[in-house]
Amino acid sequence: MVSTLGVAVVGFGWMGRVHTQAYARLPHHYPDLALRPELVTVAEEVPGRAEQAAAQFGFASATRDWREVAADPRVRAVSITAPNFLHREIGVAMAEAGKHIWIEKPVGLTAGDARAVAAAVAAAGVQGAVGFNYRNAPAVETARELIATGELGTVTHARIRLFSDYAAHPEGALTWRYERERGGSGVLGDLASHGADLARFLLGDIAALTADTAIFVPERARPTGATAGHSRATGGALGPVENEDYVNCLLRFASGARGVLEACRVSVGEQNNYGFEVHGTRGAVFWDFRRMNELAISRGTAYQDQPVSTVYVGPGQGEFAAFQPGAANAMGYDDLKVVEAYRFLRSIAEGTPYGATLPDAVRSAAVLDAMARSAGSGAWVAVDAAG
Repeated sequence: MVSTLGVAVVGFGWMGRVHTQAYARLPHHYPDLALRPELVTVAEEVPGRAEQAAAQFGFASATRDWREVAADPRVRAVSITAPNFLHREIGVAMAEAGKHIWIEKPVGLTAGDARAVAAAVAAAGVQGAVGFNYRNAPAVETARELIATGELGTVTHARIRLFSDYAAHPEGALTWRYERERGGSGVLGDLASHGADLARFLLGDIAALTADTAIFVPERARPTGATAGHSRATGGALGPVENEDYVNCLLRFASGARGVLEACRVSVGEQNNYGFEVHGTRGAVFWDFRRMNELAISRGTAYQDQPVSTVYVGPGQGEFAAFQPGAANAMGYDDLKVVEAYRFLRSIAEGTPYGATLPDAVRSAAVLDAMARSAGSGAWVAVDAAG
């Protein structure tokens, strides 16, 4: 028997749209899911944006005040896709109101923010999902299985990269994203948070690290009106970029493996170049987000001159079968968010967490905090495995 679940979206920029579309697609890809999402309300403080979203996507109501969502008895689950500096306040309030939450990373500006939301979710007995979408790629889940089953031998070292050009243009508007108070640690929260989660998902806890950061575009123009996404601005007064454009980090895993995590938001010529390379004593596995449904795998007993094969994931791996009937039929970014929505609603239906959770967000945030401390001191910093 299928029941309806009243859902709301708080914050309707690009990511709010992605969450909304994921809810709408769930019945098509997961017809046996016990819960059917019903779009109850959307909250967005920019004038007119919530009403436009309601008209386009079929929300029953719209508001500029997210507090009305917390008080709405029709709403049982909430997507929190507002800017980072609002994550803690909204996340805690929604959990305390008894709402299940699907919140975007990095869940606030610090590990303390993530811990506060995680504690509120645990105290309320609700489910909490986090938007670490790259771990949902069937190829990434397959790579994790290869590593866990020892197909590559003992993992020796890995490299994780997240390079993008979304902030490369010098006319990129000086939005909240570039302010320390509202945007936190810049590229650390934006991109390296995904890298920290992928590192843990694949290889286990990070024990210690040392990091270096830089700001390469030191000034930007202030926008003169409402912005969305990565807007450009010209003519406005220039202001300082307060947080990091770039981070490079050496990792020591609890397993003894070594790693490199590098992220940059101003990499000209790099369009979402995200991926990893994991090397073991008998083999290696490589993944590139831009070829999301492929893995390059080297395994065997040759060691030297051992070949690398391209493997296409298919219906037997991860959630691929919910989207495509055969290997090498491509899945895309938005599909990963449908997987995330499915696991969120399944968690609610069964009372058991599936997918990335608030404890995962806490551990990722602890890695980011350690990066910031290390960049400031120039020293190796221990990472709290418990977050």
